[in-house]
Amino acid sequence: MTGDPSLVPDFETATLGILVFLIGAQLTLRVRFLRDFNISEAVVGGLLASVITLAIFVRLGRPVSFGLQVRDHLLVLFFSGIGLDARLRDVVSGGKPLAILLVLTVGIIFIQNLIGVGLALAFGLPAQIGILPGSASLVGGHGTTIAWAPEISRVTGFAGAMELGIASATIGLVVAALIGWPIAKFLIERNKLTPEHPKDRSALGLSFKDEASTSITPTDLMRSLLVLHVVIIIGLALHDIIGLTGLKLPGFVPCMLVAIAVGNLLPIVAPRYPSVPRSAGLSLVSDVSLGTFLAISLMAMLWTLQGLGLLPLITMGLQTLATLALILFVVFRLMGSEYRAAVLSAGFAGFAGFALGATPTAIANMNAVTRRCGPAPVAFVILPLVSAFFVDSADAAVIQPFLAI
Repeated sequence: MTGDPSLVPDFETATLGILVFLIGAQLTLRVRFLRDFNISEAVVGGLLASVITLAIFVRLGRPVSFGLQVRDHLLVLFFSGIGLDARLRDVVSGGKPLAILLVLTVGIIFIQNLIGVGLALAFGLPAQIGILPGSASLVGGHGTTIAWAPEISRVTGFAGAMELGIASATIGLVVAALIGWPIAKFLIERNKLTPEHPKDRSALGLSFKDEASTSITPTDLMRSLLVLHVVIIIGLALHDIIGLTGLKLPGFVPCMLVAIAVGNLLPIVAPRYPSVPRSAGLSLVSDVSLGTFLAISLMAMLWTLQGLGLLPLITMGLQTLATLALILFVVFRLMGSEYRAAVLSAGFAGFAGFALGATPTAIANMNAVTRRCGPAPVAFVILPLVSAFFVDSADAAVIQPFLAI
């Protein structure tokens, strides 16, 4: 047990995450609006739990926080599943959209900071404060916000920098989780788009029909878990070796790269071993990992917004409008105006992750689309690569000149 009475330990956190996901699943089945807009079960349950933790904070004046060790393991498990599912032909074919997505990332970073700086000045605050409801919290997420807030506070003397940044990241995460499917639905229906290979099985996205009709034995599930755990052991060892060189990468990145290699080599090296990549067992593990991760991530989001006034709300409103315009008029067209482009557009809304959220939110948005409409495996490869290898460095490079204003 922890010495902090407001911190829920890891095991209890995982248990609550499962409960919150199941409550969200029941609400999604019973509320037509949630079904029509394909809102993730984890998002529905997580936001409901967040309202409860907000009420506890308001009533008792005590913040509620959760242990994150299990949550972080679920993230590694999820991205390892993405890697196992990837085919080298997918990675190769993703070269051009990957390059385009990199350029668009720099563009959205500039736009977010310009909006943030403009509104900070309009509220009579130092211009540098605008970085917090800009790319630091949106493209960067909570981690980047925590890293930059002390420096911005030092430069400006603004005491509430950390709270403003975390609030902005929180609002962005919630909005991103809600708008992904409506964007993709609009693009798919308006352009009459269909998947290129509709019968291909992705490591994500068992549809409700699949859940009812797919038979998964305990052996199938354990086989998938065994391969995933071996991949993670190798990936984390590689992560430690890379760390010795001074290069810092998220833990899921080497695990995903090892999984890509294993997923492509396993059928060649062990052709008689039952297939794990693109299997129902792997899809189930990936869906459960992502859903529980999101539920835990959202459970304590809303109480961080207390007492911060209108600045984060107004800023996030304008950031959302700017993101929607960029997706509809630029991202979708530059990514090819095809089904994969619509899936990536949903992911871009949950951007990095991307534009208004975090990488898992982006993946959840794309998963919501592929569950309903069909697979798009290339999208699930290139977006995490942009997030892992490019976003943080690009964000830091753009923030520096804004900080020097």
